[in-house]
Amino acid sequence: MTAHAYALADGNTIPAIGLGTYGLNDQSGVQAIVSAIQDGYRLIDTAYNYGNEEVVAEAIRRVDVDRSDLFVTTKLPGRHHGIEETLASFEQSRKRLDLDWVDLYLIHWPNPKRDRYVDSWRSMIKLKERGVVRSIGVSNFTPAMLDRLNAETGLMPVVNQVELHPYHPQAELRAYHSEHAIRTESWTPLAKGSELLAEPVITEIAARHGVRPAQAVLAWHLELGSVPIPKSADAARRRQNLDVFDVGLEPAEVDAISGLERGRLWGADPEVHEEL
Repeated sequence: MTAHAYALADGNTIPAIGLGTYGLNDQSGVQAIVSAIQDGYRLIDTAYNYGNEEVVAEAIRRVDVDRSDLFVTTKLPGRHHGIEETLASFEQSRKRLDLDWVDLYLIHWPNPKRDRYVDSWRSMIKLKERGVVRSIGVSNFTPAMLDRLNAETGLMPVVNQVELHPYHPQAELRAYHSEHAIRTESWTPLAKGSELLAEPVITEIAARHGVRPAQAVLAWHLELGSVPIPKSADAARRRQNLDVFDVGLEPAEVDAISGLERGRLWGADPEVHEEL
């Protein structure tokens, strides 16, 4: 299986589904990532603060897949916001990842109280100009924050990775993204730890299509044009999560799943949340 891909506003492409790696550590994490790549995952999502960039690097070394066919994302931690700090932090990440370039570099959280994300963005633009980063974006940014980046630097992020699942479908933010050619990525796309996959709306739609509830939810993300990055340490579930491109939900089914909206699950409001 090979995932489809979307064009980004900078001319690069991003796979339509990815592998979240938070919590995939040590040799078990290496094996999980190796297995995922062998099964067809090409987008591998990590972060400085996940503490597993070296695990991702080891997995990449172990697979017989051309580097240019992989799409590796990592993220700048909040404590490293700033012009010089961002440049230094990126080099630490790149060294741990053992890569000549990173495909997508994101500001993990805006940390508005520190108010240094514009400085970090300027440095990320420099990294892109140097060719050590192919695409640059953000995570957990609001429209006002995105507008500010564009106003002060003249460059919009090509990706905004946000909490997005049927309980928090983020319709207004997605509409803003569409207007400004920003690709939406979904973290926690299956609302892990909640009762989402037991919702009658989900289970009924899944049964109608002959798929598992998680596959129905991931198909919903694809219908929205968002890039989900589910994480699973279970090989069978990872393969199922990738096997969703032929589900083909009807518009009424997409609307029914979106109707489960109840709000943010994790309490990490980007207007106030501060990441270290």
